[in-house]
Amino acid sequence: MNYLSLSIITGILFTTCVVAQTPKQPMLGKRSVALLNSNALQFKDLNKNGKLDPYEDWRLPVEKRVNDLVAQMTLEEKIGFMLISTTRMAGDYSFQQNAPKAEISSGFNEEDLVQPNNMFTRKPLPVPMLSAAGTTKGVTQFHLRHFILRANPSARTIAEWSNNLQALCETTRLGIPAIVASNPRNHVTIDASIGLSVGTTAFSKWPGELGLAAMRDLKLTREFAQIAAQEWASVGLRKGYMYMADLATEPRWQRIEGTFGEDADLTASMIREIVLGFQGTALNPLSVAMTTKHFPGGGPQVDGQDSHFDWGKFAHYPGGMFDYHVKPFKAAIDAGTSAIMPYYSAPKGNGFEEVGFSYNKAIIQDLLRKKLGFKGIINSDTGPIDMMPWGVENLTLQQRYQKALDAGVDIFSGTADPTVLLETARKGLVSEARINESVSRLLREKFLLGLFENPYVDVDRAVQLVGSEPLQKKADLAHRKSIVLLQNDAKQLPIQAKTKVYFETYYDNGRGGNAVHVHKPAQSNSNLEFVSSKDEADVVLLWLIPTGGSLFTAAGKPIELRLSRHHVDMNHVNELLKSKPTVLAINFSSPWVLDELDVSAAKTVLATFGTTPDALLDVVRGVYKPTGKLPFTIPASEKAVAENKSDVPGFQEGGNYARFRFGHGLSY
Repeated sequence: MNYLSLSIITGILFTTCVVAQTPKQPMLGKRSVALLNSNALQFKDLNKNGKLDPYEDWRLPVEKRVNDLVAQMTLEEKIGFMLISTTRMAGDYSFQQNAPKAEISSGFNEEDLVQPNNMFTRKPLPVPMLSAAGTTKGVTQFHLRHFILRANPSARTIAEWSNNLQALCETTRLGIPAIVASNPRNHVTIDASIGLSVGTTAFSKWPGELGLAAMRDLKLTREFAQIAAQEWASVGLRKGYMYMADLATEPRWQRIEGTFGEDADLTASMIREIVLGFQGTALNPLSVAMTTKHFPGGGPQVDGQDSHFDWGKFAHYPGGMFDYHVKPFKAAIDAGTSAIMPYYSAPKGNGFEEVGFSYNKAIIQDLLRKKLGFKGIINSDTGPIDMMPWGVENLTLQQRYQKALDAGVDIFSGTADPTVLLETARKGLVSEARINESVSRLLREKFLLGLFENPYVDVDRAVQLVGSEPLQKKADLAHRKSIVLLQNDAKQLPIQAKTKVYFETYYDNGRGGNAVHVHKPAQSNSNLEFVSSKDEADVVLLWLIPTGGSLFTAAGKPIELRLSRHHVDMNHVNELLKSKPTVLAINFSSPWVLDELDVSAAKTVLATFGTTPDALLDVVRGVYKPTGKLPFTIPASEKAVAENKSDVPGFQEGGNYARFRFGHGLSY
């Protein structure tokens, strides 16, 4: 058995076999501090005082180590510890693997097509400005130890950068290590905007989150999380800003692509497997800590508008199903999620104070802490203090910090500048005892992750592991399981061997128009014959990639879900459908309304949720029989969408709401 295979097996086993006792001598990773010897054991002298302090003693219970370190920290160090900021990297290739510079584009072009097996992913779009500090200044002057990495370089670059960051932290007064978080890095996605996803990366490439839910395979979901955790930990990423436990009950909400669908029970099961896969049954030195978001559920937005914007600041519950949206978070808590992130939204009605959830004491303290029993970290979403302070706009920045801390927030995302929070504490608007509560929770996570003993990674191992063939093989199976056969009325599937196929992908090209890409896979990899034009073909395979643009291009206008409103030329589509027997595949990043399709011609329809051309072809030609099930309901019309109750899942809407219901999926 080779080193890589053994590494993979070891990583998969860790979640079911967490070591019960601390090893006699853990591996100590260091760059500059001295080692202390005691009873034939070694310890790191992190504060450089020549003696063994309790927080340096890995034999002691975590609580004793935490209490000792909190007592040694200055107020300035504590305040810096309560901020998590986007960090920058030299050659910061956000969303573009190995690109010479970061580019800003508004859509697909031919260069966006990733070959040979990766579906295209969009380049980033302009987003609200995030506060970022130079890493050295952040560590040494602002006392920051929490960072969000949004850059998209190679595994080697991330691993080397992570080691350099930890070496810098080691030189500081107390030698407290850093923790680096990221948004998802393992999915084929359409809206790869900063704060949502990192798009196509060096990591193993899996279906989008909706696709994972469509698999209906909890075992493979757990394996996905275990594999991704190995990749992340190998490069020094030890915290995930993920996954979304929000429910896709409002079909117009523009963040549905990152959810596991509309059903609370399915989402709860998915979140449970995700947390246990990334973290194990308890946080340990092999874990990646999860930040489950966005409590108490960001799905039921008024008119589908998002609360990143003033016009979308409210969530509401016209169907009285608030508790339904909380259900997946209960599963995350039961599985031991390390942190929970409240959303920006303010609840409209339902008896709650109409302030953003990060300011809402009834939501965080009464519901999340007391009723649900969550004892972990409350991590604000990015920018609730100065960018999205819904319901508290009239408060000063210091008063906003005061209210959020009183509600229960432990760490604030989106700023690297500790000045205002430090002033808030110095003026007595928040007690140091309250600050200590948050710092203790944050330190506890670091101790459990083993970062005080060894925050460094093996760069060569990371390069060997990340995106490796054995890992991708599992992901390739997931891609095939994620595809849903919606209808096969003409019994065209599976396409028979030697059939001449014209395979066209149709998508927004980012320049106000549309682009066509004709796929001609290697004939040796298929039993089909691929041709260059529809006139030569026996069957057309047409794959539509609708997109409404990034979440951050929203303008507060009414949101429509017809394909023609999402950069699809329906005249072109219907003409193609009528010209030849056609297999129509549609990528659903939202529950698109399909009422513009020529019903008499669109007899064979598949749904994808972020997958690869090879996976689609294997389902079409019968190499893999479709098994996927819809993760949400596809509405019958725009009228049905407009009349929906935002907190009610589509399968409970009743009447003529559904064209295809949640759970629908055929085979052959």
